[in-house]
Amino acid sequence: MNAPVDVSFFARAAKPLTSYRPYWAKRFGTAPFLPMSRAEMEQLGWDSCDIVLVTGDAYVDHPSFGMAVIGRVLEAQGFRVGIIAQPDWQSAEPFKALGKPNLFWGVTAGNMDSMINRYTADRKIRSDDAYTPGDVGGKRPDRAAIVYSQRCREAFKDVPIVLGGIEGSLRRIAHYDYWSDKVRRSIVVDAKCDLLLYGNAERALVEVAHRLAAREPVEQITDVRGTAFVRRPDDESGKGWFEIDSTSVDEPGRVEAHVNPYMTTSEQAASQGSSCSKEDAPDLVADGAGGASAVGQKDPKSAQPNPAIQPMLFVANPALKARLKVPPRDKSVIRLPSYEQVKNDPVLYAHANRVLHLETNPGNARALVQAHGEGPTARDVWINPPPIPLTTAEMDYVFDLPYARSPHPSYADENGSHDGATKIPAWEMIRFSINIMRGCFGGCTFCSITEHEGRIIQSRSEDSIIQEIEDIRDKVKGFTGTISDLGGPTANMYRLGCKSPEIEAACRKPSCVYPGICQNLGTNHDPLIKIYRRGRALKGIKKILIGSGLRYDLAVKSPEYVKELVQHHVGGYLKIAPEHTEQGPLTKMMKPGIGSYDKFKQMFEKFSEEAGKKQFLIPYFIAAHPGTSDEDMMNLAIWLKKNGFRADQVQTFYPSPMATATAMYHSNKNPLRKITRDSETVDIVRGEKRRRLHKAFLRYHDPNNWPLLREALKAMGRADLIGNGKHHLIPTFQPLTDGGYQSARRTNSTPSRPGSARAPGTTPAKPQKGRLLTQHTGLPPRVTGAAKPSARKPR
Repeated sequence: MNAPVDVSFFARAAKPLTSYRPYWAKRFGTAPFLPMSRAEMEQLGWDSCDIVLVTGDAYVDHPSFGMAVIGRVLEAQGFRVGIIAQPDWQSAEPFKALGKPNLFWGVTAGNMDSMINRYTADRKIRSDDAYTPGDVGGKRPDRAAIVYSQRCREAFKDVPIVLGGIEGSLRRIAHYDYWSDKVRRSIVVDAKCDLLLYGNAERALVEVAHRLAAREPVEQITDVRGTAFVRRPDDESGKGWFEIDSTSVDEPGRVEAHVNPYMTTSEQAASQGSSCSKEDAPDLVADGAGGASAVGQKDPKSAQPNPAIQPMLFVANPALKARLKVPPRDKSVIRLPSYEQVKNDPVLYAHANRVLHLETNPGNARALVQAHGEGPTARDVWINPPPIPLTTAEMDYVFDLPYARSPHPSYADENGSHDGATKIPAWEMIRFSINIMRGCFGGCTFCSITEHEGRIIQSRSEDSIIQEIEDIRDKVKGFTGTISDLGGPTANMYRLGCKSPEIEAACRKPSCVYPGICQNLGTNHDPLIKIYRRGRALKGIKKILIGSGLRYDLAVKSPEYVKELVQHHVGGYLKIAPEHTEQGPLTKMMKPGIGSYDKFKQMFEKFSEEAGKKQFLIPYFIAAHPGTSDEDMMNLAIWLKKNGFRADQVQTFYPSPMATATAMYHSNKNPLRKITRDSETVDIVRGEKRRRLHKAFLRYHDPNNWPLLREALKAMGRADLIGNGKHHLIPTFQPLTDGGYQSARRTNSTPSRPGSARAPGTTPAKPQKGRLLTQHTGLPPRVTGAAKPSARKPR
């Protein structure tokens, strides 16, 4: 059994969100929607806003949208909060629409990093934006957080700027920027904000808001967890800290290991990754004086341990013990290599990235500092330890606030509807879904969830979740009885966590499930099973589907959960993410082997058959991930064909800022291990031709890819895979094709055969058996309870 969530060390380590005295403006009450115009402010009786939030997304008052959550949390604390959504950034005028904020600006690029939102993995501009009415692209600038901050400063120069959101979180230190192919400065320096709040920021933001309301200068607010700011090297507020050079924590140079004199020859060889060619003869390890073996060895005559021989014990000198005190962690700061150093030295960049990831546990993380600039312009970017996770009671408080659960009325069409030309796809996707938890302890290197939300799972209570299901049923327009998702970053980590609060607070592992599931991790799925059963038993609820990705290596630990999921909560197909089949890339991703997938697949098929249902797994795979060789992709393609899968659209590795895999991509080093100048080199897939080849292997069935694959297979010495038999990967004949690849988020498919392309705006067919669709944007629509979408006009 898992320990209850609130028994955790973190539950008692921070001031509760509900313990602050409300700001005086609470007398104005709750707004139906946070105002976006002066007219709405007047209707509410406001003469000004205490806080103005600027966001790159359309304003949807729903707990899946960060600005809505932040706005409602601040409103509940008594502040008057206005929103400026997707402003025209060409001038500062649109930023003056709500007047001068009394306390501060809150700035974010939106629910996605603005560069990832606008560009594909091949750096091509997207034509659409799921967070904009009508799915229209181009409504936010590149590097939106920086641009918005500049315009806010122009609009009202003396108002503090508090930056947040995932774009700020992932760029809080000097970071590799895939789009410019260089290391950029911390966004704190580029945006010139007064404070950066990283991660889920409710706790930090509430404290900062109340301190600013008490007229505390923003430059003095330097002790809040989960914040970053710029400080001069000679600033008095930075005195009294014990500074630790990061290279003493994790040396990026050659370090020779001390030889253990008690290890056998074969053990020494094994520790160095080799083996001993000789048997460990007794005379090789015997003590010359008496012939008895060294400590840990057996007497060769008796073949039994010699009790007379005891190991030497080393203890600290009591006289020196008082002088060798370790500095307290809460007053220790680790100095990372400067921006100028990591910019010019990829090995130091990988080292800095590794140290940052080692300091992510709120229970033991130390502050970080990184210098930017030299001489008189030198500034230090300080990053305080991560925020203390919310307790279950605080999660309920955040999610139980009075959200309207719909887009702002200003986006509605003439009929007051948000469908058709005014539809916001991101809202449509989560319209009938419920977020039950936050965080992820998977630690996948290509994913940024850990860097943003952390590894500690923060779960809502069962009653809060059930109440939200009832609210959707009773209040949300268009609901037909189907909840589209009960999940979060992962579908089945609800209430999972470390069995020991002490171990949880001290752990520095990047993943709780790699290379295997940690023995200290609770894997009991009973609380989740109970919610599923209670939710689907509610009157008016026909179906509860699970749309979030499933961590199948955890799920197989609870066969009862898999049975419950498969027989009652799968809408024909289920998304899981093995990502690859080969050990090379899997070790760089920190993902389990394909054997775990096979085990889950057996259980999935068994329980589906018992229920008399025809259901399919939808596995996700990644092409061109660091550590992936051409042979790895070829073997994956062979596996796909052997298992009858045809990928409709593939995912190519996308180097998001600050992810561990991105550090691999930039440095050719592996930050999962200690970084040295001559440590492991990672194979990186660069260049359009090789990235296209890796994608082509995933789409081995596409005739457009056959010429490229034939050429590659011959170069690899695997021409035996070219032929017209069932065991061949690609045929020898070449049909007439256009030779290109149609990448589309709207039409979202390459014709599986010439002339079979469907018309824009039409609905794709339901998946056939053996047909694999690898992206949620490419999946055929399933019944989610939403009203029938109107036909999209052809582009």
